[in-house]
Amino acid sequence: MRVENELYKKQGIHVISAIFTVEEGKMKVLLIKRKKDPYKDSWALVGGALYNNENLNDGMKREIKEKSGINNVRLYQFDVFDELGKTPGIPFRMVAIAYLGIVDGKRTDIIKESRNTKNIWWCDVKNVPNLAFSHNDILNSAVEKLKDLIVQSDILKALLPKEFTMPELQNLYEGILNKNFDRRNFRKKILSLNIIEDTNKEVSINGNKPSKLYKFKDKIECKKIF
Repeated sequence: MRVENELYKKQGIHVISAIFTVEEGKMKVLLIKRKKDPYKDSWALVGGALYNNENLNDGMKREIKEKSGINNVRLYQFDVFDELGKTPGIPFRMVAIAYLGIVDGKRTDIIKESRNTKNIWWCDVKNVPNLAFSHNDILNSAVEKLKDLIVQSDILKALLPKEFTMPELQNLYEGILNKNFDRRNFRKKILSLNIIEDTNKEVSINGNKPSKLYKFKDKIECKKIF
C-alpha cells in the first residue's frame, strides 16, 4: 500500500446499529431523529463516524452511549455497506460497518436528546418510515440476521428477565419470527432442547392460573431451535 496514492484518500468509516427489543409480542427497533444535515429531522438507526483512534466495537459502543444513553447492549457485527457516492454533502465514500443489538427495553433507560439528535423512538419494525442514508437496507438485513440468531443461539437471554414463564418465551419468539406456534408443541420443543430449566417457582400474572418459572442454563450449546 502506497499511502500517497490519491485512491486511498477521502474515505470514511461509520458504525451503525439496529438495536432491537420486543414489547408485548412486537419487535421494535430504536430510531433517532437527526438534528443536523444531511437528513436533518429524518429518523435513522443509531450510529456515526468512527474515530481514527478506536476499534470498531469501541466506536459502536461509544455512538450508542452518546446518542441513546444505553451502555448494556449485546452487539453482533453482521454486515458491511458501501456508500460510494450516495451520501448528500459528503464528497467521498462512506463505508458502514453494521451491527445488530439486543436489549430489554423495559429495563433500559434512554435519553431523548443528545448533541446530534433531537428525539428517540422504539418503532415497530412493521411501521418504520423512510430512514436517512441507506438505513432501511441495513435494518432489513438486520431483521433477517436476528431471525437467524434467534433460532440457533441463546440471544434471548438479553431480552428476558432472569426467570420467565413459557408464555413469555413463546411470545418473544413469535414477535421476532412473526409467526405463531402451537402452545403445546412449542413447550415440548423447548424442553427437549435442554436449554432452560425449571426453577420450581410459579407466578400468577393478572390473576390467571399460576405459570411455572424457568431460566436459561448457564452453559448451553448453540443449536438450531426451529
